[in-house]
Amino acid sequence: MDSFPAKLEKYAELALTIGVNLQPGQTLIINAPITAAQLVRLAAQKAYELGAKNVYVEWGDELLSLIAYQYAPLETLKEFPAWKAQGFQEMAKNGAALLSIQASNPDLLKDVDPERVAVSNKTRAEALEEFNQYVRNGIMNWAIVSHPTPEWAAKVFPDADAANPQENAVDLLWDKIFSVTRTDQPDPIAAWQEHIAGLQEKLDVLNRKKYKQLHYRGPGTNLTVELADGHLWVGGGLRNKQGTFFVPNLPTEEVFTMPRKEGVNGTARSTKPLNYGGNLIDNFTFTFEKGKIVSFTADTGYETLRKLIETDEGAHYLGEVALVPHYSPVSDTNLIFYNTLFDENASCHLAIGAAYPFNLQEGTMLTKDQLIERGANMSLMHVDFMIGSSELDIDGVTADGQREPLFRKGNWAI
Repeated sequence: MDSFPAKLEKYAELALTIGVNLQPGQTLIINAPITAAQLVRLAAQKAYELGAKNVYVEWGDELLSLIAYQYAPLETLKEFPAWKAQGFQEMAKNGAALLSIQASNPDLLKDVDPERVAVSNKTRAEALEEFNQYVRNGIMNWAIVSHPTPEWAAKVFPDADAANPQENAVDLLWDKIFSVTRTDQPDPIAAWQEHIAGLQEKLDVLNRKKYKQLHYRGPGTNLTVELADGHLWVGGGLRNKQGTFFVPNLPTEEVFTMPRKEGVNGTARSTKPLNYGGNLIDNFTFTFEKGKIVSFTADTGYETLRKLIETDEGAHYLGEVALVPHYSPVSDTNLIFYNTLFDENASCHLAIGAAYPFNLQEGTMLTKDQLIERGANMSLMHVDFMIGSSELDIDGVTADGQREPLFRKGNWAI
């Protein structure tokens, strides 16, 4: 059995080879918290071994962010350094790749005024809008991985230390991360190649079917989602404009496409908590009419949810529909991770906010106005929320009105 340092090195290698698929001569941007320093150093070394031209690390510190939310003047939260935004844009234009390492405390901002968090999030999104287009359009190759923190691990395994003093919560969370990302396989790269091939089989069926509409039925959910004309199902990975294949999310179990902005009607109920910017939103519902959220509820995090929806007009509409079987490596852990990267890969989900142009035929070559005309939603935000469970049924509706079982009891029926 591999030691922890050996597994961590494999994890860094997967992030750069299967995830980012870093190419010789590329600059690599790493966004990471200071708590992930060991992983960042391994990734930087591996990047140079793969031929990287340069590795630029943008460090973050949750506790410094918390201090700013608590004590900084509100006007400060409305500012984002122009030089930083321009630097990211310049690197993206020059062909840089991006690795984001997430290591968060799900309850970090639970006592912070949601208004202050919303202002900061919107300011950052506006400042980085041009850079984010390189990510959302799949122009640059990028990937996201996670790294445990003591607070996050304790949230996932609240009784770990008492149950087994020899194995703490952080160790347990690392074990799960290594498992669901296939890092613990004898040949992780081969395991990923096999997995991506399996997702491609589902994509081939869905893109051949060209369903006009999806109908979701489950506890608290009765929702119809019309798909955009010329939609494309995508999953596993993407190709950037240079043709480099990359896998944006490790783990990933989803296939996803674009809903028509004004074609969503009914109610969707969440099945897992949503960790949004350090605040938890739980047991929430959305009601849609002609695509727009017209009402919502939340047992926990109502004000945070309200501020999210009010970010801009596009945050009132869907930008993504994603299918994930209930039987998947992440779901099979029987854990709630309180982290969207993991929870969205255990559950069918939707996303409010921006649509991905690559989910349309020739979408990356269309102007903003042309995308809107094709039914794409525009927003500063893109936030996934989970609605899947072992009780969810989904029908695909063809252009001539025939209904076909797509999911039954949370799993593929095709």
